[in-house]
Amino acid sequence: MNTAKSMNTHLHILEAYTNLYRVWKDEGLKSQLTELIVVTLDHIVHPDTYQFILFFNEQWQPASNTISYGHDIEGSWLLYEAAEVLQNECLLERVEKVSLKMAKKVLEDGIDSDGSVMNELEDNGHLDKDRVWWVQAESMVGFYNAFQLTKDPAYYTAVESLWKYTTKYVIDHKNGEWYWKLDKDNHVYQDFPKVEPWKCPYHNSRFCFEMIERISEEQR
Repeated sequence: MNTAKSMNTHLHILEAYTNLYRVWKDEGLKSQLTELIVVTLDHIVHPDTYQFILFFNEQWQPASNTISYGHDIEGSWLLYEAAEVLQNECLLERVEKVSLKMAKKVLEDGIDSDGSVMNELEDNGHLDKDRVWWVQAESMVGFYNAFQLTKDPAYYTAVESLWKYTTKYVIDHKNGEWYWKLDKDNHVYQDFPKVEPWKCPYHNSRFCFEMIERISEEQR
């Protein structure tokens, strides 16, 4: 939607600021990252459902009711990572509570019977069961982050199921890379290219890096 404010813009600026702050401990950047986290908590995460509101007008009034399961689980771990980098214990405590509630909501509502994470619950109530490549990648990181924080085996099981699903259906073992998306019956959308302006080896590569690092840390 062409609106004044969007969740996606704020989420990816949050991601960029977080990684910049890792290598550049600038006080101005620290202040902006802190403010961005608070804005996300105060305006973008729904206070009752703990799901992202996707679009807003200039006064932060919601302009959409669509639920994006992939963005919710991605946001759950990116928010926690941002607060963790800041080393602000009070903010981290607040973020952890919200992050875990977001992950739990996706665990309860967003997973289909085969272990994959569905795409969206649309404004009109239609459940889009397409399996999108980046949603599966971000869900594995998000659920593993929730497992690390809670040690709840349900999150670990979700990661295992997602990985089995992804290796069976989403990864193209013959020609490489991951398919863009599959329908609810796991048929690949053949008219969607592997690489184009909205798809590159970003989410799936990051998933691999994140999981390698997180699992390695636990084995030390």
